[in-house]
Amino acid sequence: MKKLSVLVTVLFSLFALSACGASDDSSGTDTTGSSTAKSEKQFEGQTLNVVTTSDAYKELFDKFSDETGAKVEFLSMSSGEVLSRMQADQSSEPMADLWFGGGLDAFMQAKTDGLLEQYQSDAVESIDEKYRDPEGYWLSKGLTVGGLLINNDVLEEKGLAVPETWADLADEKYKDEIIMSDPAVSGTMYAIVKGILDKDGNDAGWQYWESVNENIPYYGQRGKDPQEKVTAGEFGIGLIPVDKSAFDAAEENDLSVVYPSDGIPWVPEGVAVFKDAPGKDMAEAFIDFMLQPENMKELAELDGKDTDQIIMPGVDGYDLGLESKDLIDEDLTTFGSDREAILNQWAEMAANK
Repeated sequence: MKKLSVLVTVLFSLFALSACGASDDSSGTDTTGSSTAKSEKQFEGQTLNVVTTSDAYKELFDKFSDETGAKVEFLSMSSGEVLSRMQADQSSEPMADLWFGGGLDAFMQAKTDGLLEQYQSDAVESIDEKYRDPEGYWLSKGLTVGGLLINNDVLEEKGLAVPETWADLADEKYKDEIIMSDPAVSGTMYAIVKGILDKDGNDAGWQYWESVNENIPYYGQRGKDPQEKVTAGEFGIGLIPVDKSAFDAAEENDLSVVYPSDGIPWVPEGVAVFKDAPGKDMAEAFIDFMLQPENMKELAELDGKDTDQIIMPGVDGYDLGLESKDLIDEDLTTFGSDREAILNQWAEMAANK
């Protein structure tokens, strides 16, 4: 009986220890089996440095900060400026950790130059293959399309009709009434130039741009120049990226937004991690975060575009009147590789404007 009593006591102790261990394990796991450690602010006290074309995405990055504890600092810069600076400072520390937004041509060139980090998110399969690098150096968050912003009062005062096509811009009657940014600075302007070349063919395309060049007194050195200068009445016609902000500006200032009827040029907007970025882990974590469906939907709203659903099917964007069938059939495979040759020819054509 004494031996039986001892055995019962031992068994009871073992059961108690096992139950205690099970209780401890369950405190670290939710009903789906994921560790609560994943929800901890793993980047508390660290700063994610982001180069972006706009501060419109702050809400999304604030949400990322709330979930991870990372502080986010922004540097606003066009895609052409980012690429030029990276190419000039390859021996120094990367300017930031994450490159968020801007024309894909610059991202493609940056990959060729060895300036980007390779990262394949587990969620990247949700992005159409056409809009991501197969080796994982970049992916797209949406599309930017090119169009026209019209100052109706300026054209009416000068007795000029509102242009309806890209071809109309070559008419000499619009001399000195057109403003666009330098395509070496603006990814959207490069996309417009490349889109017309793809649409018309190299020879006819360059003949077209030579005619348009005669109507442009100078080229803006910031991506925002055309919208600002058309709004101010300095020009009647501006080549712009078309999004909700363009339609809002048009409504507020009695302007018009025109989708040219002879085709809409477009460019995917890139996202990438800078090579040897100090905050590489945070940048990769943000890409994982961004690709969650609910965050892609929020991004579509912040982008103010109706093209995000092309990148990730099922994501709802704004309805700004764009028809996907009107997008120019562009050759993305040469978007980055042709960039230097196109910009060199453009610089020679535009001279010192």
